[in-house]
Amino acid sequence: MFTGIIETVGQIARIEQRGGDLRLTIRAAQLDFGDVKLGDSIASNGVCLTVVDYGTDWYAVDVSRETLTKTTLGDWQVGTLVNLEKAMLPTTRFGGHIVAGHVDAVAQIASLNQDARSLLVSIELPNDIAKYAATKGSITVDGISLTSNRVEDNTVWLNIIPHTAEVTNIGRQWRVGQRVNIEVDLLARYLERLLSSDHANVAIKQDIDEAFLAQHGFMR
Repeated sequence: MFTGIIETVGQIARIEQRGGDLRLTIRAAQLDFGDVKLGDSIASNGVCLTVVDYGTDWYAVDVSRETLTKTTLGDWQVGTLVNLEKAMLPTTRFGGHIVAGHVDAVAQIASLNQDARSLLVSIELPNDIAKYAATKGSITVDGISLTSNRVEDNTVWLNIIPHTAEVTNIGRQWRVGQRVNIEVDLLARYLERLLSSDHANVAIKQDIDEAFLAQHGFMR
């Protein structure tokens, strides 16, 4: 699990084709590798990837065809900047929101404009996930925990403060038309399932038994 608070920005150093999959080597000189071990998870632009090899300032991951088709990883090239976050520990300060590292969809940056010292960014969400976006709600974009300023139809508006732009790849890489990884708020998905009619009816039926009917005068 992650929080969406980016630890550092890494850079794609090597891309190798391996039987239809990819092995990516990501250089991250500013990432603390002191507690990294094989099999650990590191969110790379919001995608939870497993460390299969590492050194003092780099790590390697294998990427399946499924991940390549469902995320922006297929767009990456040597030199691409990626937001990095190691999996959180029980002692980690929870500064963002619950992020699973499982990308729900790929969206596109529709506009990017300076607004005083901040950046005002609009992103067009696919139809199937737009319903999970809410004004003042949380959304993960390329691994970054962000707050939606407002939501209009399928468009979510984000205000990026200078600090966030500086410590992520936003200030150096985001452009109009760029594709980004989106993970919606996990709680919104659970809430939808909980409140869906089918599951709600099941819960009601489980609570209504002979004892319940007798207690309320429907049976003798």
